[in-house]
Amino acid sequence: MRQKLIYISFLLIIGLFLGWVFFHSSRKSETKHTQLTETDKNTIWTCAMHPQIRMPQPGKCPICGMDLIPLSQSGITSVDPDAIHMSKDAAQLANVLTTVVTKKKPVKEVRLYGKVQADERLFQSQTAHVPGRIERLNINFTGETVVKGQVLAEIYSPELITAQQELLETVKTKQLQPELYEASKEKLRQWKLTDKQIAKIKSSGVIQNNFEVLSNISGTVTARRVNTGDHVSQGTVLFDIADLSKVWIMFDAYESDLQFLHTGEKLSFTLQALPGIDFTGNIAFIDPVIDPVTRVAKVRIETGNQSGKLKPEMFATGIVSSTLAEYYGNVVIPKSAVLWTGKRSVVYVKQPGSEEPVFKIREVELGPMLGESYVIMNGLSEGEEVVTSGTFSVDAAAQLEGKPSMMNPMGGKTLSMPGMVMPGDSKPGNDTSMKGMDMAGDSSKSKMN
Repeated sequence: MRQKLIYISFLLIIGLFLGWVFFHSSRKSETKHTQLTETDKNTIWTCAMHPQIRMPQPGKCPICGMDLIPLSQSGITSVDPDAIHMSKDAAQLANVLTTVVTKKKPVKEVRLYGKVQADERLFQSQTAHVPGRIERLNINFTGETVVKGQVLAEIYSPELITAQQELLETVKTKQLQPELYEASKEKLRQWKLTDKQIAKIKSSGVIQNNFEVLSNISGTVTARRVNTGDHVSQGTVLFDIADLSKVWIMFDAYESDLQFLHTGEKLSFTLQALPGIDFTGNIAFIDPVIDPVTRVAKVRIETGNQSGKLKPEMFATGIVSSTLAEYYGNVVIPKSAVLWTGKRSVVYVKQPGSEEPVFKIREVELGPMLGESYVIMNGLSEGEEVVTSGTFSVDAAAQLEGKPSMMNPMGGKTLSMPGMVMPGDSKPGNDTSMKGMDMAGDSSKSKMN
C-alpha cells in the first residue's frame, strides 16, 4: 500500500511538471507570435536605392525591382507628421550629408574679367611743327621702341629755310636792331628748334634744308601715319607713341556687383598669357556711368610694367574679396543646402532627439550670395543642422509621401497620371481594370487587372 501511494505521488508530480512546461511554452510562443505580428504591422518597408519608397508590407521596389528592407523606427521619440523619416542605410545610399549652421565672417568674392590697356595719360602724338615734305623716316614699323630725343623723321620745309635766312640777316644787325634778332630766334623756337640747333645755325652760317623731328617721350610706337615723300602741314600727326612702363587693367563689373566694389580695395588678378603668376593692385577708379549696350561699368587697376611682360589686349581675370560688415552676426550656410523656387527659398533641417535621420522643411530668407554660400537673414539659428548634400533626394521623398516640399508647401498627395495607380495608393472602390477590350482572334471579353 505504501509503495502504491509513492508511485501515485510520483506520477502526479511528473504530470504537474509536464503541464507547467507545456503551458509556459505555449504562452511564450503566443506572446512571441503576438509581438512579431505587431512588429510586422508597424514596420515600414523601403528600398535601399530609392528611400522615397514606403510600403506597409515587404515586396519588390516598383522602380528598380530590388527587395524592400524594413525601415527601423527606433530612437524616434515623437513623430512629426510633416517630417521625413529615413533609415541610416537609406540616407547613406542617397548621399545625404548635413552641416551645422554657424556664424562666419561674410566675405563676398566678386570675379571680374578684363584686358590690359595702355595708360591713357602716357599717350603722345608726334606732330609736324613745320609744313613740308617727308624726306626720311627713321621709324618704319609699328611697335618699334623709341627714346626721348631720338630723331624720328626729317622734313624739307621752304618756310624753315626762309626763317633761317632771316636769322642770319638779323645776326648782322643785332646791335642796331636787337628786337628783330630776338623775334627771328623766337620764330624758330615756335617751330620746335632747340637753342642748340639755333646756335649751330648762327655759328656756322649754313642753312639747314631738312628739319629733324625729335621724339618727345620714350615709349612704343603704336601707329605710323605717314610715309616717305608725303607732304604734311603744320600739326599733322606723324606717329602715336605710348609709354608702357605703366599700364591699366580694365575690368568689366556688372550692375549687381558694383555695390561690393570700392575705390582703394585690393584686387588680385591673373593673366591668361602668364599662367602661375599672381598680380595684385588697388582699385583706382570705378566708372560712374554704365555702358548702355554691355550693361557694365569699367573698374581700373594701375600697375607698373617695367619688365614689359604686361602687353595691351592681354586677357585678365580678377577677384575682389569684399567684407560685408553690415551682415556681421548672420549665419552662413553652403549654397547646396538651399532649394530655390524663385519666390521661396527652403532648406531641410535635421530634427534633434532621434537616432534615425529625420528632416523637416523650413523656409528661409536669403541675403547676398558669397560665392558658394549664402547669408541667412531669417529662418535659421546657430547650431542647427541642415542638409547640404542629397537635398533633392530628401525633397523627392517628401513629395512622394505628400508632405510639405519645395514645390508643394502645403503638402498633400501629388496627382498621378490618369489610369495609373502607384503601389499602396489603391482604395476600396477603385477599379483599375481595363474593360471591353477585344483581343485579336478572341470574341470573348477580357479583363486586364
